[in-house]
Amino acid sequence: MPENILVTGGAGFIGSHTVLELLLAGYHVVVVDNLNNSSGASIRRVKELAGEHGDNLHFHELDLRDKPALQKLFTGTKIDSVIHIAGLKSVGESMEKPLMYYNNNIIGAITLLEVMDAHGCKSLIVSSSATVYGWPKEVPCREDFPVDAINPYGRTKPVVEEMCRDVQRADQEWKIILLRYFNPVGAHQSGYIGEHPRGTPNNLMPYMQQVAVGKRPALTVFGDDYSTGDGTCVRDYVHVVDLARGHVAALRKLSDPDIGCEVYNLGSGKGTSVLEMVAAFEKASGKKIPLVMAGRRAGDGEIVYASTEKAERELNWKAEYSVEDMCRDQWNWAMNNPDGYESPDP
Repeated sequence: MPENILVTGGAGFIGSHTVLELLLAGYHVVVVDNLNNSSGASIRRVKELAGEHGDNLHFHELDLRDKPALQKLFTGTKIDSVIHIAGLKSVGESMEKPLMYYNNNIIGAITLLEVMDAHGCKSLIVSSSATVYGWPKEVPCREDFPVDAINPYGRTKPVVEEMCRDVQRADQEWKIILLRYFNPVGAHQSGYIGEHPRGTPNNLMPYMQQVAVGKRPALTVFGDDYSTGDGTCVRDYVHVVDLARGHVAALRKLSDPDIGCEVYNLGSGKGTSVLEMVAAFEKASGKKIPLVMAGRRAGDGEIVYASTEKAERELNWKAEYSVEDMCRDQWNWAMNNPDGYESPDP
């Protein structure tokens, strides 16, 4: 029988692309999402893209902190493994509303772990983040680097990681993989699913996309005095489809009897500056992106990119798409959906 995989946050940007890859790989998928920063339209579109596999997708609108609702779901459906992606993710917002982030990201994870344990489901993949490395003293960032998160969003991630390690130490039946994402961008090549942030985007690519389609006048670049080639921050951008396939690779790895609680970076292994990304997006879109230079943003590191050797070696996973591919697919999504999922179906 195909495995039933529960994906929390499966209607969001990373979640929707992961759900599609799982369906195409032959899994049955149950999605839970509170639609706080996502759209139910993504679920419908994923079903359509999955073709004959679309019938294997089931959606439940609920908040992970609603323990009775989550227990009811586990009671009614046999779940074999969980991919936990749900969570609030804005660095800037977390600096302004830290308790909201601790409540959502940590209490949600605790509730999920408790309900999984009560139903004997002890196979888990957790969405973590490169923000755990803070402002690293050297690059590329390896999984054994010290954790030094420098903002409340980032600090929620090592807390959840440590909870998972403690749970696995206490009960060896648990198998857990922690995936530290770097900077996911791009969209599905169809232009039918992509990123649709609510309100003002917090990340470079969706903001730049909104400038390109005429929704915003200019892109604000935070900091041009870093000790990098062009003075702007350097990040590791990874295509969201590559990232989604990383979850499928991690799911397969969970069948390894030697897995306890392991951590893997998912990134391209290359650093790209903000201005380099702007130039690549201008080339892909044919649009000039007006820039406003501003001071550094609190909580931002200077140069952060991944060592991907462990994921290549143990998960047999490697990012395949280039920065040019990311910008091409992001622009294709933007052109077809200038209002995100509020646009009519292209």
